[in-house]
Amino acid sequence: MPYQAAIQRSGPTAFLFLVDQSGSMSDRMTSERTKAQFVADVLNRTLMNLVTRCTKADGVRDYFQLGVIGYGDSGPSNGFSGNLGSVFLNPISAIEAGPLRVETRKRKTDDGAGGIVEQSVKFPVWFEPRASGGTPMCAAITKAAEELAAWCDAHPNSYPPTVLHVTDGESTDGDPEHLAESLKQLQTNDGQVLLLNLHVSSRPGTPIAFPSSASGLPDAYAEQLFRMSSGLPEHLIRFAQEKGHSVSSESRGFMFNAEAGEIVDFFDIGTRASQLR
Repeated sequence: MPYQAAIQRSGPTAFLFLVDQSGSMSDRMTSERTKAQFVADVLNRTLMNLVTRCTKADGVRDYFQLGVIGYGDSGPSNGFSGNLGSVFLNPISAIEAGPLRVETRKRKTDDGAGGIVEQSVKFPVWFEPRASGGTPMCAAITKAAEELAAWCDAHPNSYPPTVLHVTDGESTDGDPEHLAESLKQLQTNDGQVLLLNLHVSSRPGTPIAFPSSASGLPDAYAEQLFRMSSGLPEHLIRFAQEKGHSVSSESRGFMFNAEAGEIVDFFDIGTRASQLR
């Protein structure tokens, strides 16, 4: 059975985030924040959560290697900067040690007596929102494949990498589907690379989460993203079901017309690899 390898310091896994930074990501969502701002916040919170999951009594254990590829007006580029910007995949201990800054933000919480109070919380920022230019999706997928081919060669017995791709529009540099297929053919001894696709919307509409066929999708673009998406391993199916999604063994790792709640779920479900040791 694939996707069973235990994740440990001697056999980590990798998460690579592909983030559309084209001009249309400046469109505002129903929350009045831009798509780029909201996705950046969710990504930074996801990185913080992954650090927490790897933190034990002896410090941050390198169960994961993480990278972000942003793509927009300048083509694909490293979404990290500073000390993290020299390579595309960094161990999570380096992520923990290297945020761009730590902001203080307000969070509303239950005061335990039926009221709401505001608390100040620390919020590390690794990835900045950007929105400019076209959507060079083919170049971004090609860069991801280059990085992950080398990673799979170096980690042949690890749980395979997961690519979480966030976009709001069609590719402007060609047809990405055959490149996505090539990316998904990369593998370790534990299975093929997983490619999960999230389409972010700024328009009202019913979100579609983890469909099992393309038949109910609204247009050819949605059908293409569905075909580009991997099937979900059993443990991700279970986790998505626990979050209230209707998911079957035929479901693909794909969300279309996603709003705020779906974006949060996509990142949370997509980064649930097999058991840490």
